[in-house]
Amino acid sequence: MPNDTIPALAYSGRAAALAEDVAGCLAARQKTIAAAESCTGGLASDFITRVPGASKVLWGSFVCYTPDAKLKMLGVQAELIEKHGEVSRPVAMAMAEGALEKSGACLAFSITGFAGPGGGSAAAPVGTVWIGIASRDGKLSGGICSDAKMFLFTGSRNEVREAAAAAALQELLERINCA
Repeated sequence: MPNDTIPALAYSGRAAALAEDVAGCLAARQKTIAAAESCTGGLASDFITRVPGASKVLWGSFVCYTPDAKLKMLGVQAELIEKHGEVSRPVAMAMAEGALEKSGACLAFSITGFAGPGGGSAAAPVGTVWIGIASRDGKLSGGICSDAKMFLFTGSRNEVREAAAAAALQELLERINCA
């Protein structure tokens, strides 16, 4: 767990512009993306769909708000959730991998976290968000692969949700070499 927290307001107002950049970058590369969102409830996908022509780059989105939805919709293993918790690196990676496997997309991203005000624990306090990215075209390290990054945001529930959506879009730009 990093010691540094990020004020959610640091990402305020950035999601729409980042979504335009993601959509443009994917369109230029003729790539598609799928999403698996939990704490953001589809917010990152919503920002992408606001961009004209988004249907050319967004395959679709899974909103997996509960552990059961993660199991049934994405095939996340119950053991991962039991061992690591639903807000963890392994679960974020499994969510992204599940979205990738169940879609025809080239890339997939996931967002899982505790937006608050409740939830969280000493190990993963409110504001903890994991963003996973999976690729089937070797952009990360070759073949089908995934990775995840943790953020610790401070702010209100909706500020954390928007920051998580923006951070996921920023991570996508960096992974597809468009940043």
